[in-house]
Amino acid sequence: MRPPRKSRPQDAPSWKRRAEERAVHPRDHDGPVVLYGLHSVVEALRNPRRTPIRLLATENAAARLAEAGVGDRIVPEIVRPSAIDRLLTPDAVHQGLYLEAEALEIPTLATIPADGLVLVLDQITDPHNVGAIVRTAAAYAVDAIVTTARHSPEATGVLAKAASGGLEHAPLVLVQNLARALQQLGERGFFRVGLDSEGPASLDETALDGRGLALVLGAEGKGLRQLTRETCDALARLDMPGAIKSLNVSNAAAIALHVARRARRS
Repeated sequence: MRPPRKSRPQDAPSWKRRAEERAVHPRDHDGPVVLYGLHSVVEALRNPRRTPIRLLATENAAARLAEAGVGDRIVPEIVRPSAIDRLLTPDAVHQGLYLEAEALEIPTLATIPADGLVLVLDQITDPHNVGAIVRTAAAYAVDAIVTTARHSPEATGVLAKAASGGLEHAPLVLVQNLARALQQLGERGFFRVGLDSEGPASLDETALDGRGLALVLGAEGKGLRQLTRETCDALARLDMPGAIKSLNVSNAAAIALHVARRARRS
Protein backbone atom coordinates (compact mmCIF):
# COMPACT_ATOMS: atom_id res chain seq x y z
CA MET A 1 0.00 0.00 0.00
CA ARG A 2 1.10 3.54 -0.67
CA PRO A 3 1.88 5.61 2.42
CA PRO A 4 -0.75 8.26 3.09
CA ARG A 5 -0.07 11.47 1.21
CA LYS A 6 1.14 14.27 3.41
CA SER A 7 -1.19 17.20 3.43
CA ARG A 8 0.03 20.38 1.81
CA PRO A 9 -1.05 23.96 2.53
CA GLN A 10 -3.17 24.06 -0.61
CA ASP A 11 -5.04 20.96 0.62
CA ALA A 12 -6.53 22.95 3.51
CA PRO A 13 -10.25 23.69 3.26
CA SER A 14 -11.05 26.93 1.49
CA TRP A 15 -12.54 28.49 4.65
CA LYS A 16 -9.30 27.77 6.52
CA ARG A 17 -7.16 29.25 3.73
CA ARG A 18 -9.30 32.38 3.73
CA ALA A 19 -8.92 32.67 7.51
CA GLU A 20 -5.14 32.30 7.20
CA GLU A 21 -5.06 34.94 4.45
CA ARG A 22 -7.06 37.33 6.64
CA ALA A 23 -4.59 36.78 9.49
CA VAL A 24 -1.67 37.69 7.23
CA HIS A 25 -3.48 40.45 5.32
CA PRO A 26 -6.25 41.73 7.63
CA ARG A 27 -9.03 43.75 6.01
CA ASP A 28 -11.41 46.39 7.27
CA HIS A 29 -14.47 44.28 6.44
CA ASP A 30 -15.16 40.58 6.02
CA GLY A 31 -16.28 40.17 2.42
CA PRO A 32 -17.12 42.73 -0.29
CA VAL A 33 -18.17 46.21 0.79
CA VAL A 34 -21.04 48.32 -0.51
CA LEU A 35 -20.29 51.94 -1.35
CA TYR A 36 -22.84 54.42 -2.65
CA GLY A 37 -23.02 58.14 -3.28
CA LEU A 38 -20.82 60.27 -5.53
CA HIS A 39 -17.94 61.08 -3.17
CA SER A 40 -17.64 57.57 -1.74
CA VAL A 41 -17.64 55.91 -5.16
CA VAL A 42 -15.31 58.43 -6.83
CA GLU A 43 -12.72 58.19 -4.04
CA ALA A 44 -12.93 54.39 -4.09
CA LEU A 45 -12.33 54.30 -7.85
CA ARG A 46 -9.40 56.71 -7.46
CA ASN A 47 -7.82 54.44 -4.87
CA PRO A 48 -5.48 51.90 -6.55
CA ARG A 49 -5.67 49.73 -3.42
CA ARG A 50 -9.45 49.31 -3.82
CA THR A 51 -10.56 46.59 -6.25
CA PRO A 52 -14.00 47.26 -7.77
CA ILE A 53 -16.26 44.29 -8.42
CA ARG A 54 -19.56 45.67 -9.73
CA LEU A 55 -20.79 49.17 -10.46
CA LEU A 56 -24.39 50.25 -11.04
CA ALA A 57 -24.92 53.78 -12.30
CA THR A 58 -27.61 55.90 -13.85
CA GLU A 59 -26.74 57.61 -17.14
CA ASN A 60 -26.24 60.97 -15.41
CA ALA A 61 -24.11 59.44 -12.66
CA ALA A 62 -21.93 57.59 -15.18
CA ALA A 63 -21.31 60.92 -16.91
CA ARG A 64 -20.25 62.43 -13.57
CA LEU A 65 -17.77 59.60 -13.06
CA ALA A 66 -16.30 60.33 -16.49
CA GLU A 67 -16.01 64.02 -15.58
CA ALA A 68 -14.20 63.03 -12.38
CA GLY A 69 -11.70 61.02 -14.43
CA VAL A 70 -12.60 57.59 -13.04
CA GLY A 71 -15.06 56.44 -15.67
CA ASP A 72 -12.66 53.89 -17.14
CA ARG A 73 -11.83 52.07 -13.89
CA ILE A 74 -14.78 49.68 -14.31
CA VAL A 75 -17.57 49.48 -16.89
CA PRO A 76 -20.83 50.39 -15.14
CA GLU A 77 -24.16 48.68 -15.59
CA ILE A 78 -26.49 51.51 -16.64
CA VAL A 79 -29.70 51.27 -14.63
CA ARG A 80 -32.65 53.36 -13.48
CA PRO A 81 -32.50 54.85 -9.95
CA SER A 82 -35.16 52.39 -8.79
CA ALA A 83 -32.80 49.47 -9.43
CA ILE A 84 -30.37 50.93 -6.89
CA ASP A 85 -33.20 51.86 -4.51
CA ARG A 86 -34.09 48.18 -4.24
CA LEU A 87 -30.57 47.32 -3.05
CA LEU A 88 -30.44 49.90 -0.26
CA THR A 89 -32.51 51.12 2.65
CA PRO A 90 -35.26 53.64 1.87
CA ASP A 91 -33.35 56.57 3.39
CA ALA A 92 -30.09 55.92 1.48
CA VAL A 93 -29.03 58.87 -0.72
CA HIS A 94 -27.13 57.07 -3.49
CA GLN A 95 -27.02 59.81 -6.18
CA GLY A 96 -27.34 57.14 -8.85
CA LEU A 97 -24.22 55.17 -7.85
CA TYR A 98 -23.80 51.78 -6.22
CA LEU A 99 -20.41 50.04 -6.03
CA GLU A 100 -19.46 46.62 -4.73
CA ALA A 101 -15.73 46.39 -4.06
CA GLU A 102 -13.13 44.38 -2.19
CA ALA A 103 -12.42 45.38 1.39
CA LEU A 104 -9.20 47.27 2.00
CA GLU A 105 -6.10 45.75 3.52
CA ILE A 106 -5.43 47.52 6.79
CA PRO A 107 -2.23 48.39 8.65
CA THR A 108 -1.25 47.03 12.04
CA LEU A 109 -0.22 48.88 15.17
CA ALA A 110 3.40 48.09 14.35
CA THR A 111 3.22 49.78 10.94
CA ILE A 112 1.84 53.12 12.17
CA PRO A 113 4.61 55.76 11.92
CA ALA A 114 6.36 56.31 15.26
CA ASP A 115 5.54 60.03 15.12
CA GLY A 116 2.05 59.44 13.76
CA LEU A 117 -1.29 60.95 14.73
CA VAL A 118 -3.85 58.32 15.71
CA LEU A 119 -7.49 58.32 16.78
CA VAL A 120 -8.61 55.56 19.14
CA LEU A 121 -12.36 54.88 19.36
CA ASP A 122 -13.66 53.26 22.55
CA GLN A 123 -16.90 51.45 21.64
CA ILE A 124 -18.35 54.15 19.38
CA THR A 125 -21.02 52.11 17.63
CA ASP A 126 -23.13 54.55 15.60
CA PRO A 127 -22.10 54.24 11.92
CA HIS A 128 -23.02 57.87 11.19
CA ASN A 129 -20.73 59.09 13.98
CA VAL A 130 -17.88 56.79 13.01
CA GLY A 131 -18.26 57.75 9.36
CA ALA A 132 -18.13 61.45 10.24
CA ILE A 133 -15.01 60.80 12.34
CA VAL A 134 -13.38 58.96 9.44
CA ARG A 135 -14.14 61.89 7.11
CA THR A 136 -12.60 64.35 9.59
CA ALA A 137 -9.61 62.07 10.14
CA ALA A 138 -8.95 62.00 6.40
CA ALA A 139 -9.12 65.81 6.28
CA TYR A 140 -6.53 66.07 9.07
CA ALA A 141 -4.25 63.38 7.59
CA VAL A 142 -4.63 61.01 10.54
CA ASP A 143 -2.33 58.01 10.15
CA ALA A 144 -4.79 55.45 11.54
CA ILE A 145 -8.07 55.00 13.40
CA VAL A 146 -7.83 52.25 15.99
CA THR A 147 -11.03 50.51 17.01
CA THR A 148 -12.14 47.08 18.15
CA ALA A 149 -13.23 44.41 15.71
CA ARG A 150 -16.30 43.96 17.92
CA HIS A 151 -18.49 46.80 19.21
CA SER A 152 -17.81 48.94 16.15
CA PRO A 153 -19.72 49.37 12.87
CA GLU A 154 -18.48 47.72 9.69
CA ALA A 155 -16.60 49.70 7.04
CA THR A 156 -19.39 49.53 4.49
CA GLY A 157 -22.83 50.96 3.69
CA VAL A 158 -23.95 53.76 6.03
CA LEU A 159 -20.51 54.28 7.57
CA ALA A 160 -18.85 54.54 4.16
CA LYS A 161 -21.49 57.03 2.95
CA ALA A 162 -21.05 59.18 6.07
CA ALA A 163 -17.27 59.04 5.58
CA SER A 164 -17.75 60.54 2.09
CA GLY A 165 -14.65 58.88 0.67
CA GLY A 166 -12.62 59.12 3.89
CA LEU A 167 -12.19 55.35 4.17
CA GLU A 168 -9.80 55.50 1.22
CA HIS A 169 -7.48 57.87 3.12
CA ALA A 170 -7.83 57.20 6.88
CA PRO A 171 -7.12 53.50 7.44
CA LEU A 172 -8.85 51.52 10.15
CA VAL A 173 -6.78 49.33 12.47
CA LEU A 174 -8.99 46.64 13.98
CA VAL A 175 -7.87 45.17 17.32
CA GLN A 176 -9.29 42.56 19.66
CA ASN A 177 -8.58 44.38 22.93
CA LEU A 178 -8.45 48.18 23.10
CA ALA A 179 -6.54 48.44 26.39
CA ARG A 180 -3.88 46.08 25.07
CA ALA A 181 -3.65 48.11 21.87
CA LEU A 182 -3.15 51.27 23.92
CA GLN A 183 -0.42 49.52 25.87
CA GLN A 184 1.31 48.61 22.61
CA LEU A 185 1.10 52.20 21.40
CA GLY A 186 2.58 53.32 24.72
CA GLU A 187 5.45 50.86 24.33
CA ARG A 188 6.14 52.42 20.93
CA GLY A 189 6.40 55.86 22.54
CA PHE A 190 2.94 57.24 21.75
CA PHE A 191 1.50 59.82 24.14
CA ARG A 192 -2.04 58.64 24.87
CA VAL A 193 -4.57 61.34 25.69
CA GLY A 194 -8.12 60.42 26.67
CA LEU A 195 -10.76 63.05 25.97
CA ASP A 196 -12.89 63.46 29.08
CA SER A 197 -15.26 66.30 29.96
CA GLU A 198 -14.00 66.06 33.55
CA GLY A 199 -10.32 65.98 32.58
CA PRO A 200 -7.95 67.89 34.91
CA ALA A 201 -6.59 70.09 32.10
CA SER A 202 -7.84 71.36 28.78
CA LEU A 203 -6.41 69.86 25.62
CA ASP A 204 -4.98 73.29 24.76
CA GLU A 205 -2.90 73.15 27.94
CA THR A 206 -1.68 69.60 27.39
CA ALA A 207 1.83 69.15 25.99
CA LEU A 208 1.31 67.64 22.53
CA ASP A 209 4.86 67.52 21.15
CA GLY A 210 6.25 65.89 18.03
CA ARG A 211 6.18 62.29 19.28
CA GLY A 212 3.44 59.87 18.33
CA LEU A 213 0.05 61.00 19.61
CA ALA A 214 -3.06 58.90 20.23
CA LEU A 215 -6.29 60.78 20.94
CA VAL A 216 -8.81 58.48 22.63
CA LEU A 217 -12.54 59.13 22.29
CA GLY A 218 -15.35 57.40 24.13
CA ALA A 219 -18.96 56.78 23.21
CA GLU A 220 -21.47 59.57 23.72
CA GLY A 221 -23.10 59.38 27.11
CA LYS A 222 -20.87 56.60 28.47
CA GLY A 223 -17.52 58.21 27.71
CA LEU A 224 -14.29 56.28 28.18
CA ARG A 225 -14.42 52.94 29.94
CA GLN A 226 -12.52 52.70 33.22
CA LEU A 227 -9.74 50.46 31.89
CA THR A 228 -9.32 52.74 28.87
CA ARG A 229 -8.99 55.76 31.15
CA GLU A 230 -6.42 53.99 33.28
CA THR A 231 -4.34 53.08 30.22
CA CYS A 232 -4.09 56.69 28.99
CA ASP A 233 -1.11 58.86 29.92
CA ALA A 234 -3.31 61.92 30.42
CA LEU A 235 -6.95 62.95 30.44
CA ALA A 236 -7.94 66.25 28.86
CA ARG A 237 -11.14 68.16 28.29
CA LEU A 238 -12.35 70.44 25.53
CA ASP A 239 -13.29 73.76 27.13
CA MET A 240 -16.51 75.16 25.71
CA PRO A 241 -17.14 78.88 26.45
CA GLY A 242 -20.84 78.65 25.62
CA ALA A 243 -23.84 77.41 27.56
CA ILE A 244 -23.67 73.90 26.07
CA LYS A 245 -20.64 72.04 27.36
CA SER A 246 -20.89 68.75 25.49
CA LEU A 247 -20.46 67.96 21.81
CA ASN A 248 -21.32 65.18 19.40
CA VAL A 249 -18.34 62.81 19.38
CA SER A 250 -17.54 63.51 15.72
CA ASN A 251 -17.46 67.27 16.43
CA ALA A 252 -15.25 66.64 19.46
CA ALA A 253 -12.89 64.64 17.24
CA ALA A 254 -12.66 67.52 14.76
CA ILE A 255 -11.81 70.07 17.46
CA ALA A 256 -9.30 67.74 19.13
CA LEU A 257 -7.55 67.10 15.82
CA HIS A 258 -7.40 70.82 15.08
CA VAL A 259 -5.81 71.48 18.48
CA ALA A 260 -3.38 68.59 18.03
CA ARG A 261 -2.28 69.66 14.55
CA ARG A 262 -1.78 73.26 15.68
CA ALA A 263 0.26 72.17 18.71
CA ARG A 264 2.43 69.80 16.70
CA ARG A 265 3.17 72.50 14.08
CA SER A 266 4.34 74.92 16.76
